Formats: sequence, structure tokens, C-alpha cells
Amino acid sequence: MGFVIDNLRLKDLVAIVCQNQKFYEEFVVFLHNKQYTDVYAFINEQDDVKAKATLEEYLQKQSTEKLYDGIGRPYPDNKAKWYFLAWVLRDAPAQRLEPLLRNMKGESLDKRKATLLNQLRKFVGPLFPEAEKWDWPVLSEVMLARLEGSRRALKGTQFEEIVRRLLRNIFAQYQLHLTVGDGQITVHEETYDVQVVADHKTILIPVKTRETMGGGHANLFTRDIFKAISVAHENGYETIPIIIAESWAGDLSALKCPHVIYIPTNPNQSDKIEAALKKELINLLPMWQDYSRGAK
Repeated sequence: MGFVIDNLRLKDLVAIVCQNQKFYEEFVVFLHNKQYTDVYAFINEQDDVKAKATLEEYLQKQSTEKLYDGIGRPYPDNKAKWYFLAWVLRDAPAQRLEPLLRNMKGESLDKRKATLLNQLRKFVGPLFPEAEKWDWPVLSEVMLARLEGSRRALKGTQFEEIVRRLLRNIFAQYQLHLTVGDGQITVHEETYDVQVVADHKTILIPVKTRETMGGGHANLFTRDIFKAISVAHENGYETIPIIIAESWAGDLSALKCPHVIYIPTNPNQSDKIEAALKKELINLLPMWQDYSRGAK
């Protein structure tokens, strides 16, 4: 089996960041219209009232360009501007800023965002006093890192949706009395991505993906798979783990599951993976038919 040597994730992310340059350029045009020569000039604004008003106006303004997430989907406009400004200020909008936002004063959400972002502007500005730190070449690297950080979770969600869609199509095609849940299910703090509900039982399907081969995280990946199966079995559920990894050293027979789907493919090769998943899920048709008839 040949391995993918090229960093496909990086290639995809660079293409997305290049698309996002238009969003940055539109922000620069907005600042020009507010009498700022560039982003650096705005970051060094001494008038707090003017800076907050500028931020609030930008947040309320409808963008004509799109900002894309780590798998190339456009953000809603209000989320796009909030995320973009947070990234420009070298911060994490969802993980760190949104909890802080709840404690900000303001008559509206945009006012609270503007207040918080302005405080960040005043803090971060002196940390990056060079004008070039606020130009696109540097900010594109910041954006690349932010998008990469969220890409794994987004990719995982994407594969969950693919599995749900494929299962629904198979169940409809073969007229099976099985239902696919709309979202994840949590059992004793362990999250399962897909659930199939039959009359007498529920089958939990954890979808695990990994694109790198070695290191300590590889051991954690294997441990995570075993834990998901163990918790499900201890609570009376059956499991069909789906593992998508270019190289995984785990022992499939040790998983203690009668059915395991292992796709030995780089998770960034979405087209190949969907075709392989469809084939593997159809191969389980006798099992699905047993579940549909209420077999125990």
C-alpha cells in the first residue's frame, strides 16, 4: 500500500487561506473609508471611542466577500467578521473570547463584541509594534494556524454526516426498519458520532480519523478507540467502530467487535473515503437486515 507523502491538509488549507485574502482586502477598504491608511494605523488608534465605533460599524456592516472555514465552507457573515477580527488580534474567538463576551457590558451583542475587541486591540498592538505584522503575508500565517486547529473537528463532523447519509440511503433502498439519529449521543461522558436505532437495540458508531502515523498521539488515538467500545459495551450497546487512518497499528481483532470498518486512507482524500465507506456499509447488509427484523 502506498502512503500519501504530500501534506494534503496543508495544500487544502493554503487554498482556503488564499480565498480568504479577499475578506481581508475588503476589511482594508473599510478602514480606508474610515480614514485609516492600513490595519496597522487602526491598531494604533489612540481614540478609544473612535476605535470602538469603527469595530461596531464593521461588525454591523454586510460583507460582500466570504470567509471560509478549515474545510472550505463559508461562515455566516456575522460569525465571519467576529472570527476574522479575533484572528487578526491573535486570539481564539470560540474557545477563549466567547466566554469572556458574556461578561462584557453593552446594549447589544455587537457593542459587547466591539468593547472586548477594542480591549484586545490595545493589549496586542504593543506586542507587535512592526507595521508588517499587520499586513496580509503575516496575517495569512495566523489564519492558516487557526484554520488548521479547527480542521480536524470539522473533518470529523464531515465524515459523521457522510456516514449518516449513506446509512439512510441504504436503509431506504432495502426498506429496512432502522432509524439513523440526527446527532451525536453521549454515554458516560463518551461521545458517539452516529447511532442506528432498531426496535430492540441501539447500535453506536464512533467515527475515528487520523492522518499522521506516529508519535504519542497515535497511542492516544488507539486508546480512544478502545475506550469508546468499552464504555458502549458496559452500558448494553453494540458498536461498529469506523476507523479512517492512513496507517494504524492497532489490532482489529482486539477490539472485541464482530464488525469493524477500517479505511486505510488519508482522511484528506474525501472522495476515496466516501466510496470505500459506501462499499463497507453495504457489505454489512446481512447484519442490518437482522437488526431490522429484530434479531437479538
